[in-house]
Amino acid sequence: MRGLDLVGGDTVAIVAPSGPPDPVRLRQGVRRLEALGLKVVTGRNVLARGGLDYLAGSDEERAADLQAAWCDPAVAAVFCARGGYGAGRLLGLLDWAAMREAGPKVLLGSSDITALHHVFGLELGLPTLHGPMPACAVITDGAEPEPRTWEHLLAALEGRPLPVPGEEMLVPGRAEGVLAGGNLSLLASLCGTRYQPAFADRLVFLEDVGEEPYRIDRMLTQLLQAGAFDGARGFVLGSWVGCGDPMPVLRDRLVPLGVPILAGLPVGHGSPQLSIWLGALGAIDTESCSLAGQFGGWDQAS
Repeated sequence: MRGLDLVGGDTVAIVAPSGPPDPVRLRQGVRRLEALGLKVVTGRNVLARGGLDYLAGSDEERAADLQAAWCDPAVAAVFCARGGYGAGRLLGLLDWAAMREAGPKVLLGSSDITALHHVFGLELGLPTLHGPMPACAVITDGAEPEPRTWEHLLAALEGRPLPVPGEEMLVPGRAEGVLAGGNLSLLASLCGTRYQPAFADRLVFLEDVGEEPYRIDRMLTQLLQAGAFDGARGFVLGSWVGCGDPMPVLRDRLVPLGVPILAGLPVGHGSPQLSIWLGALGAIDTESCSLAGQFGGWDQAS
């Protein structure tokens, strides 16, 4: 297994492939990373604004920053500033051949960055890190970053990811496999595209924010009817902030699949936000009610 193990002096690039970051939070996030001894550079267009105020500049600007950071041999990791909306608009603008040639490095992000996690796995065959972003409240607000969030992020970046506890096992059992998935809304939005999700032989991670239970039902039903969950080995359910009580619909739609389901992991939105490797091996552990056994090494991806 090869760990990332970022060390003092390594360069991290921050880009904004989705929504516009708050400049104050972005500066604070940069300071947090620099305090670790990292060299931090920001994308040329990270504070750009375009015609649509929910996007951090034009699609071309955002794609150019992401690709430039990924292809820069001096950059060890690429951190997305925040989520929001817009990453899916970039998928057809990136030169995947050039990014493959750039070799392995880490992509960090969550929420809307699910679109990039999913397609980086398909196009580049690399694990990516689902975790807190440098211009988000859980990292920037307060005298220090939220402690558990920060601890898990640093451990993951050092190649020693920590187990992530759940609250309950909806369906008991043990399941192992490559962890995949992310934000439910983004995964559903990829149905019918060339990047339609297919989770056979995978552990499926799902989370969302601000969605009513009937909308969660609709998105799960869409993925079920598209065959995305056929052959899945198990499910890992993260946070559902602002979603009312989603557990009845999650049980109704997923329990009949008859595979282990672990729920209540603090991964996704809210606080804390623990970090998990997508595209790397993981295990649903019945005895400890946790997601464990993840590896951040490139040779563990499939």
